[in-house]
Amino acid sequence: MKNSILLSLLLIASMTIMNLTGTESDDIRSGAVVGEQAPDFSVADAYGNVHSLSDFEGSFVILEWLNHDCPFVRKHYDGNNMQELQETYTEQGVIWLSVISSAPGTQGYLEPEGAQAITEEKGASPTAVLLDVDGTMGRAYDARVTPHMYIINPDGILEYNGAIDDRPTARARDLEGAHNYVTAAMTSLMNGGEVEVRTNTPYGCTVKYE
Repeated sequence: MKNSILLSLLLIASMTIMNLTGTESDDIRSGAVVGEQAPDFSVADAYGNVHSLSDFEGSFVILEWLNHDCPFVRKHYDGNNMQELQETYTEQGVIWLSVISSAPGTQGYLEPEGAQAITEEKGASPTAVLLDVDGTMGRAYDARVTPHMYIINPDGILEYNGAIDDRPTARARDLEGAHNYVTAAMTSLMNGGEVEVRTNTPYGCTVKYE
């Protein structure tokens, strides 16, 4: 009896620790599951044009959750890493959607004109910047932080869900030598191969939902 009680207490403690550290299985937590159909969405961009996942059938789609006030995001933009990735893949016909799910009054929220201006200021070149003001798209994907990255294949299947690279810091100098999971996954996919790392724990600032 004592052993059973002790085992139960240890199990509860273990589950509590996992919830605090975010180390439990991504398949349990994620709203967008690797290997399954990616959630559809219909969200207006900074110019008022509505984009749905179904619009991009037959193309690779990369989703980047964005908050320009987040130091982890600034790392990738100040170091020109994100802009280079956007340019590289959009030139190859990949759809790149930057998604802002910050609610009004929270860090990272932008009105359409502000989103247009900062995109130009940063020299960014996504296909579109989606303004997910009510967080519907972000919650459907369980986007947790900025940047949180997703890759969807031409059949609409989620191929990658996780961090942009293996250096979870806000220091631009750590871009050098980092293993970029998005680049690795896209290289494999565009050459007909399998993605080696398909999911992991993303790092960054929490998405500022309502």
